[in-house]
Amino acid sequence: MPVLDTLIIGGGAAGMSCALVLGSGLSKDFAKDKKVAIIAHQKTSHLQNALFNNVLGLQQGTLGSDILVQGLNQLRTQYPEVGIYEKEKVSSIMLNESLFEVKTNKGIYSSKSVVIAVGYTSLLTIKGLEHYVEPHPRAAIEKDRIWLRNENHLVDENLYVAGTLAGWRSQFAIASGSGAQVATDILTLWNNGKHTKVHDKV
Repeated sequence: MPVLDTLIIGGGAAGMSCALVLGSGLSKDFAKDKKVAIIAHQKTSHLQNALFNNVLGLQQGTLGSDILVQGLNQLRTQYPEVGIYEKEKVSSIMLNESLFEVKTNKGIYSSKSVVIAVGYTSLLTIKGLEHYVEPHPRAAIEKDRIWLRNENHLVDENLYVAGTLAGWRSQFAIASGSGAQVATDILTLWNNGKHTKVHDKV
């Protein structure tokens, strides 16, 4: 399997938003040879039980479980260059020289950068991240939520975090925006530091 440029871990709001924005950027000259993939183990996503009546652009009564399905379909249809690995659970992330080795229940992936976009429960079981785990700064203490200590989504060199695990509150729009922010940071990095965003226009 070829080395990835970015591997996103988590198929919820933050992870899929990150994947969609990165996917849309792959058509740019500076990113045309980049390889991106997402590990979309969605079984434990908080979207499974969500009902949305207060999100701009979503029809009242939209179910989070439907968004999980529609999001992956959107990614497959719009940006087939983005690899999707479903029903895989990550067990460890280790830095091996300049590459991250991400081990799942089905295989091992190598990537130059990794985005962690899983939930913020204290049940996080990915080995290699323990050093960064702290109590969540924006959640009630009795909820026992965690975050990965970061600065502007950057946990360590080429290691990013997005969504609630980045320290944000559990709101769909916030998590989606966090994932999109990380994607534009990565696109900016690929574009030699030139601030980059991707818009579709009529």
